[in-house]
Amino acid sequence: MKTYCRNLIFLFSFFLTTTIKSQEGLPIYTDYLTENYYLLHPSMAGVNLEGIKLRMTSRKHWLDQINAPNLQTFSADARINDRSGVGMIIFKDENGYNSQTGVSLTYAHHINFNDNRARMNKPNLFNYGSINQLSFGLSIGGVQNSLDQTLFDQYDIFGQQDPLISNINQSSGYFNMDVGVSYVNFNYFAHFTLKNVLFSPSNIYGDQVYDFSKNYTSFIKYVASFGYLFFTESPFSFEPSFLFHGSKLTSEKALDLNFKSYYNLNDGYMWLGLSYRQSFDGANYLDGEKLKKQTYQLITPIFGVNYKDFVFSYNYSYQQGNIILGTGGFHQVTLGYNINLFN
Repeated sequence: MKTYCRNLIFLFSFFLTTTIKSQEGLPIYTDYLTENYYLLHPSMAGVNLEGIKLRMTSRKHWLDQINAPNLQTFSADARINDRSGVGMIIFKDENGYNSQTGVSLTYAHHINFNDNRARMNKPNLFNYGSINQLSFGLSIGGVQNSLDQTLFDQYDIFGQQDPLISNINQSSGYFNMDVGVSYVNFNYFAHFTLKNVLFSPSNIYGDQVYDFSKNYTSFIKYVASFGYLFFTESPFSFEPSFLFHGSKLTSEKALDLNFKSYYNLNDGYMWLGLSYRQSFDGANYLDGEKLKKQTYQLITPIFGVNYKDFVFSYNYSYQQGNIILGTGGFHQVTLGYNINLFN
């Protein structure tokens, strides 16, 4: 009974947080570590001096759970001239009966401090040549949020119909905007982005407590990241990095500590990495007679390879702690293609 109670407390806290955050657009996972910082930072659209980057990602949580959260994304970004980059992101995020589908378009303005633009061998994120660049980005998009009530039980234990259950697939749409700034050179990068600026979702849950439609800044998130690339005389290079993100609405904060190692190949390179995510907030649960607090912790090993213009990456995230949701981890696969525009 004690185990059931403590699990119930933890699950309720998790469910409440998930419900509140279900309308906040594209979730922040480890997609950015698969050469795709553009998913988080609009200023990274077209950061490559030339070339087009295409990325597709599929993420599945808890394979042993029915209706477990899953996410699919497609992104494309390109440099269209010396100072301009454009991009597009399409995503579908499903979590039980909740789902959201979104599209965003991005424009980025790049200021290159080098007198002569350096041509890179490949249009990828980690081969900057002699790039020394400050970038500003703006993304504008729309999201369709749905709550499928067709499988809900409309009647309570007394046989009374619940007026909040409409037995339909209820949906609403809204617009969103992200703004960001990045600095990138040959060895390091730094990014800062405000997400959900002027964000005004519709409440489809029938609860006025979570009606933020008139407060356009309630859902603002902030994302900051920094990384440094160390080169050696050998085929190996190393990249430590971190990412900090938080939410104004829930006051949640989390930190990602990342480390990646690259090995140069004749026709590309491969990488291995490890990411550790630590939330600064948590949920209380009962351990015997003691009330304890558990924070959200994820450990994610990463593997990837770039062969010529093709990209493949796989990572597996495992939740740490005394109480976890499901026995399986989170699987993510990324496929990509770099369109080489060099003569």
